[in-house]
Amino acid sequence: METALGVFSSREHVEKAIQELINSKIPQEEIVFLTRSEPEAKMVGKELGAVGGFMGAATGLSAGLIVASMALVPGIGIVLALGVGATTMLGLIGAEVASDAAKAAAASAAPKTASEDANFFREVLKEGHSLIIVRTESQETLKVACGILDRLGLGTQGRSTTKTQTSSRQVGDIAIIDVVGRITMGEGNVMLREIVREMSDKGINKILLNLQGVTFVDSSGIGELVRTVTTVRNKGGHLKLFNLSKNVRDLLQVTKLYAVFDIQSDEASAIQSLDGPSTSRAGA
Repeated sequence: METALGVFSSREHVEKAIQELINSKIPQEEIVFLTRSEPEAKMVGKELGAVGGFMGAATGLSAGLIVASMALVPGIGIVLALGVGATTMLGLIGAEVASDAAKAAAASAAPKTASEDANFFREVLKEGHSLIIVRTESQETLKVACGILDRLGLGTQGRSTTKTQTSSRQVGDIAIIDVVGRITMGEGNVMLREIVREMSDKGINKILLNLQGVTFVDSSGIGELVRTVTTVRNKGGHLKLFNLSKNVRDLLQVTKLYAVFDIQSDEASAIQSLDGPSTSRAGA
């Protein structure tokens, strides 16, 4: 399952993005929308033909309709969600779901990556941004969704022609992965996933990503960075970023994801952080 994440601060851009996703034949069951803004949620609900929850209709699914739900998330407040996975997503991000159906959905076999991404979604929502999440098995669907979310969401602008390359080296029990070029749909995201998996298969659980040479990250790349970091942590390992390029630093700051990654300024401090007491914090 591939993931594209769009982070939004403009209701106008949210509306345009949803309209373009629908007009581009992105399956509605592959779209989830999270927000703290009720007017924004109602606007998106009209575009999707939502039923249930705050839309004032009976909860459930029918042809062409998408479930809408709302719940209180501790530390954030009321969060509204639309999409086939709306109720499950609210449970995963820590919503105080009251109904038996909502609790069952949150505890059911939701995609593992959804659980891994939950902390990142919480941080974005805390900052007042909204999220459009597209999860799909189709590379063509992902490509179309990325194009829309990159253009209308918060992110870096422009493209790079630099060929993506990854390489690894080892310092003691720490693997350092150097990434050059783009972390994008179908290229850098797959390369990053494979090299991190290779390190994990070798039993290496201390990993550093050197992003100094990364020139562009698209919405799929954001999803892959989230997936990579949280997957390693969920396996009991530690993964940190260092030497962020200006493009990556600006992207993480504007999307408010900067605070949820463990970021070090340079290689020496990154290595030291894994050898010192901060290691336990990184795996928390």
